[in-house]
Amino acid sequence: MDELKRSFIEQFGDQGGLTSYFAPARVNLIGEHTDYNGGHVFPCALTLGTYATARKREDRTIRLYSMNFEESGIIEVQLDDLRFIENDDWANYPKGVAAIFQQAGYEIDSGFDVAFYGNIPNGSGLSSSASIEMLTAVILKDLFHLEIGQIEMVKLAQKAENEFIGVNCGIMDQFSIGMGKKNHAILLDCDTLDYQYTPINLKNEKLILANTNKRRGLANSKYNERRQQCEAALSSLQEKLNIKTLGDLTREEFEAHKHLIQDELIRKRAKHAVYENNRTIEAVEKLNAGDVRGFGKLMNESHISLRDDYEVTGKELDVLVEAAWNEGAIGSRMTGAGFGGCTVSIVPDDRVDSFIEAVGKTYKAETGLEAEFYVADIGDQAKKL
Repeated sequence: MDELKRSFIEQFGDQGGLTSYFAPARVNLIGEHTDYNGGHVFPCALTLGTYATARKREDRTIRLYSMNFEESGIIEVQLDDLRFIENDDWANYPKGVAAIFQQAGYEIDSGFDVAFYGNIPNGSGLSSSASIEMLTAVILKDLFHLEIGQIEMVKLAQKAENEFIGVNCGIMDQFSIGMGKKNHAILLDCDTLDYQYTPINLKNEKLILANTNKRRGLANSKYNERRQQCEAALSSLQEKLNIKTLGDLTREEFEAHKHLIQDELIRKRAKHAVYENNRTIEAVEKLNAGDVRGFGKLMNESHISLRDDYEVTGKELDVLVEAAWNEGAIGSRMTGAGFGGCTVSIVPDDRVDSFIEAVGKTYKAETGLEAEFYVADIGDQAKKL
């Protein structure tokens, strides 16, 4: 934070009146590709994240600077002319949030200066975009004394990504960053926004994230294809069943009616959506009962389903997860959209160093890429510091 304040003063001058803010990254522990199928997800906020220092201005100018993109310098825009401009790159996220807040009737009565710094690895799937969006929401609320609740900010941040940026994301990322709670994960129904906190008591274990450093080239096109396949499966099932989403089904109901889905590939996609949602609910029960090993087993089953039935893992994620299983992980799976990004593993305390070394070595030997490892702590929601 000291470095960020120094950087702010270098860029924008020292007139005092600085306030600091933080928004976390997030990881989804289990419940992948369930959100758009009416199912549950189980994310938590992390202690990695995005920091900001901000100050109000007297005029209508917004000036944005990031220590992560020093070469871009200060990006300057007018409060009354907030448009998506490709060359503004990362700055479109805070611009989008300010634009959507104004659209929603919140009065931003002057410009402001902000300097950002993030320690979320780029392209890791830990949601740096939602982190900067929620960070901007918290800044606007504080600087302009807006009467707005945390869930409303979550919805507006998602809207900024959907409408201003043009990415059709669900609400999980913004929700877990905006509503995260230290040492807890959130069981969230993405359709109704019903949620409950579950304590994550890892007494003798650590959460380890491993970044494949593989660019996620396929994720968007395959994501849209999987959504369409699930919609096709749902329509076939609705011929006989009175259901709104695949998330409405138990495993047993799915097995009794899966013959209604003629296409074998589409049936596999639907099987993942149904089983993963059921697994996620069961995983929370395991944690509530203090059964970390039972939770880990469900993480492993989740990865196998994402690999075999949903086919969104790819070689790099599979190599990392299989190496984790071989090196004593209690549970390990891909997290995020797939085709690159990160894995999340639960590892006994006394194995952490040897785990990172051995998994990293195997990964390098089999893929030629260097994985990056983070021992993650579960942190708090986006807030003023």
